[in-house]
Amino acid sequence: MRRIAVYGKGGIGKSTTVGNVSAAMAESGLRVMQIGCDPKADSTRAVAGRAIPTVLDKIRDDPDAELGDLVHEGRGGVLCVECGGPRPGRGCAGRGIIAAFEKLEELDAIGTYHPDVILYDVLGDVVCGGFAMPIRNGYARDVFVVTSGEMMSLYAASNIAGAVADMRNEGYARLGGLIQNSRGVRDEDSLVDRAASEMGVPVIMRLPRDPSVQRCEEAVTTVVSGEPDSPMASNYRELAKRILSASEDVEGGMRLERFL
Repeated sequence: MRRIAVYGKGGIGKSTTVGNVSAAMAESGLRVMQIGCDPKADSTRAVAGRAIPTVLDKIRDDPDAELGDLVHEGRGGVLCVECGGPRPGRGCAGRGIIAAFEKLEELDAIGTYHPDVILYDVLGDVVCGGFAMPIRNGYARDVFVVTSGEMMSLYAASNIAGAVADMRNEGYARLGGLIQNSRGVRDEDSLVDRAASEMGVPVIMRLPRDPSVQRCEEAVTTVVSGEPDSPMASNYRELAKRILSASEDVEGGMRLERFL
């Protein structure tokens, strides 16, 4: 089983990337669970084809909510979970993620669904409290960061890399590399390459700007599902393979070599 956390600055296209990677992996025959760890709760919208109820909302209304109330099947059989967050001004978003993780663990979500791959989609503007949960406590083994050549995106990536490096010494997750979601910034490739070199990791994929992404977002679907024969869908399939190749198996799941 692969346990993979994908971080990135808000608005960088992280959730779009994760959703398409989930769809590509599921298309290849893998059982995928995508867990959205952003309080906006929009990570799985394109995969599920709709907004799904969040774990935090469900357990707030019913502390005895069952696993079927928290995990929703999306297109291609992707298992979709949204942690959610507190009502505005009513609490810490990080604490909401912690509460959601604890509930999923209490109900043995992993043991029940037996996913081959778990993808955590995590806001990367901050790396504290609940936002650090996927790279602590054994939840995620590998971390990838979505970035562009924009200064604030690279700054967030650097912060995430530093947090992963600190926790790596404690036996937690490792940084697998950067995913460049291109924005057309001047000298973008060289800027991202330089940042990756400073972090000591590779750029595992450069995703080009493509109008199919916006079209499919408007249609509430992934590019892999909505425009499966497009060049961009092929890019996401290749990214899914590279992520699997750059990540490690952890105990408890099937071997994935035949998909690589």
